[in-house]
Amino acid sequence: MASHGPAGEDRVITIPNALSFLRLLGVPVFLWLILGPHADGWALALLMVSGITDWLDGVLARVLNQRSHFGALLDPLADRLYIVSTIVALTVRGIVPVILTVVILLRDVVMTATLPVLRRHGYGPLQVHFLGKAATFAMLYALPLLLLGDGNSPVHAASRVAGWAMLLWGTGLYWHSAWLYLGQVRQLVSARTTATDDVRGIA
Repeated sequence: MASHGPAGEDRVITIPNALSFLRLLGVPVFLWLILGPHADGWALALLMVSGITDWLDGVLARVLNQRSHFGALLDPLADRLYIVSTIVALTVRGIVPVILTVVILLRDVVMTATLPVLRRHGYGPLQVHFLGKAATFAMLYALPLLLLGDGNSPVHAASRVAGWAMLLWGTGLYWHSAWLYLGQVRQLVSARTTATDDVRGIA
């Protein structure tokens, strides 16, 4: 969730990027834990470590002045993969309904479809704004709570209620942020198209 920021640097080998890469390596381990031996405790521990390193890599990027374009892409990618892998695993386990999973994953499909459009008009991926970060935050905390809520004790019940509240709120924010991103894409494409037409008119 933490952004490494638009520092204009192309460094790849940095401490923050190493932490993000370790988070990526944890995704298949997490999937095996939750779908193989159903080792939910270890899976939750891995998610907690991922959340800590997610926060830490952003702090280190600022403190050590190690922001980079690569990090700005790698960090959100790790977030997306954890969200997708967790919600798919919870759907397979029967904890999250298929329809909600489709709604959440469809948002990522829509956003991914904007990348070639932006690239065709000379733009890179859009910067993550506050609402997108808030949505990701809600999702990253909702899914572990739902995993913890897979049981019958009062603790499980409380976790399940909190998890569902954050998941529904996060899903709403997820799509609202997508709507804002799509508005940005439309403005950028329109501006570039208008500029191109003006140049052709002058020529």
